[in-house]
Amino acid sequence: MAARNTARKRAFQILFEGDQRGADVLTVLADWIRLSRADTRQPPVSEYTMQLVEGYAEHAQRIDELIAQYAVGWTLDRMPVVDRNILRLGAYELIWVDETPDAVVLDEMVQLAKEFSTDESPSFVNGLLGRLKELKPSLRRDEA
Repeated sequence: MAARNTARKRAFQILFEGDQRGADVLTVLADWIRLSRADTRQPPVSEYTMQLVEGYAEHAQRIDELIAQYAVGWTLDRMPVVDRNILRLGAYELIWVDETPDAVVLDEMVQLAKEFSTDESPSFVNGLLGRLKELKPSLRRDEA
């Protein structure tokens, strides 16, 4: 499971970088892949990292709508950039990646928030993703 943990962390970093640079996440992903192939000191980008970033990119508009709708007291653009991107990654994996148990997604995203964000962020991330988990069946129906 450590490989998946690392893949999630790298996917988060790619989403974060794209957000910070105002760049498309698929462009950032391609940059990371190119750099890892050109420089052996750079870690390779795993298949799962690619799947997460590409999946997020495919559903980005819907994911941002869901986060904005259910983030009580926060607009997407006022949300801390770290939290916003952890939530984006978590929402994608929670709603569209069936092979990952929901509890694992929530735990992994809370751990990312603990590592990269503020003291309040883990409970914020857990609460919002927990709400999306509860609504998951209807959210998937809405998209069909």
